[in-house]
Amino acid sequence: MVALYSDDEIVHLLEEPKRLPKDWRARVQFRSKRGHEERSIDVTGETGNQFHLILRRNIINTLDFSVILAVQVPQSSKRFRLRRNNGKSHEHTNHIEGNTFYDYHIHMATERYQEVGSREDAYAEPTDRYMDFEGALSCMLQDASFILPEGDQSNLF
Repeated sequence: MVALYSDDEIVHLLEEPKRLPKDWRARVQFRSKRGHEERSIDVTGETGNQFHLILRRNIINTLDFSVILAVQVPQSSKRFRLRRNNGKSHEHTNHIEGNTFYDYHIHMATERYQEVGSREDAYAEPTDRYMDFEGALSCMLQDASFILPEGDQSNLF
C-alpha cells in the first residue's frame, strides 16, 4: 500500500506555523456527544494547509481524552490525523513492534504504518509530558507549531 504522506511531509505539516485566532478559547465550547464532550477548531496554516484541532474528553472519566491534529487532504473530504495526544484510559499496542503499554501516549502518523494498511496514526509512544487534558492540549500546541495570539498566555482554560 502506498503512503498518503511520507515521514518528511508529515514533519513539514507539523512544522508549518498555525496561527490561532484571537477568539480561539471562546470557540472551545464543548458539546455533548455520546458520553464525551467534543469541539473542533479549524486553522489555516502559513502555507495554506487546512488543519483541524479536535478536542475530545469523557464527561465522567478525566483520564479519557484525545487532542487530535488532522490536516485536510487536498481535493478530498478525507482528514489525515498527524498527531493524537491520548489520556491514560486504555492499553495501547504498536502492532508492528509488538509492544504494549498503559500510559498517557502520543500517536504519530508514520509512513510505515500507512504502508501496511494501518491507520496513519496507529503508532504511539508513552509520554510523561502531560497528565491531564489541558496538558495534552498545551503539548499539542507546542509540538505542532501553533502560534498563540499576541498577549495570550497559555493558561489554557
